Amino acid sequence: MKLDSTISAVITGGASGLGEATARRLASHGVKVALFDLNAERGEALAKELGGVFCQVNVTSSEEVDAAFAKARAANGQERILVNCAGVGGSVKTASRDKQTGEIKEYPLENFERIIQVNLIGTFRCITKSAAGMLTLDPLEDGDRGAIVNTASVAAEDGQIGQVAYTASKAGIVGLTLTVARDLASEGIRVNTILPGLFDTPLLARAPEAVKAALAAQAPFPKRLGLPEEYAHLAETMITNGYFTGEDVRLDGAIRMAPR
Repeated sequence: MKLDSTISAVITGGASGLGEATARRLASHGVKVALFDLNAERGEALAKELGGVFCQVNVTSSEEVDAAFAKARAANGQERILVNCAGVGGSVKTASRDKQTGEIKEYPLENFERIIQVNLIGTFRCITKSAAGMLTLDPLEDGDRGAIVNTASVAAEDGQIGQVAYTASKAGIVGLTLTVARDLASEGIRVNTILPGLFDTPLLARAPEAVKAALAAQAPFPKRLGLPEEYAHLAETMITNGYFTGEDVRLDGAIRMAPR
């Protein structure tokens, strides 16, 4: 797929971090971008800067996602690109004992459900609705109707203590990638997933510099946090390389996460 002004894209979680970097990279090629995010102030400002459209949306709501796609398509036309970056985290042990009181606590299931709803079901909700729209398009010269890039995490394979819900949600994204790619292959829609390691995003922005330095040192090479632009570069490759589909790719400086 050649990136130019005839192509439109939807980026969930597009107002910051990995999503923002991807939106900027696609827009630099002339692609018309729509940003799906909860942060209206940041999203509106970035959309204005990029000449795109912002849609305030919670990906756990089918009604909000439908309305966002309708708004994006009214402004930019039917998207050929979907990049799923919306997600949340959290850290609670499956079961634990309070060191002071000895009280035993279970994992709060509402928290588990929230993370699964946003990260896994929210991603699939956007995939199926975007893919249905892509099916209305004629294939490009290379046969592509569309390209979808999802965001998992190295936690899908190296989940740390307390990351059970996050790990399950991201492993689910990895698990659906090949099946969805096979589902959509006959229609010329390619599907891939990126598993980022430790990246310099707003999620880590509030961490003390000493903590960020310690995290960066865990990567064999280069010993630093990943840059959102590096994620965007790989996303672009997955979108433009017509033989790239059904793959889950780690982008992590060869890091393998320790138990904690």
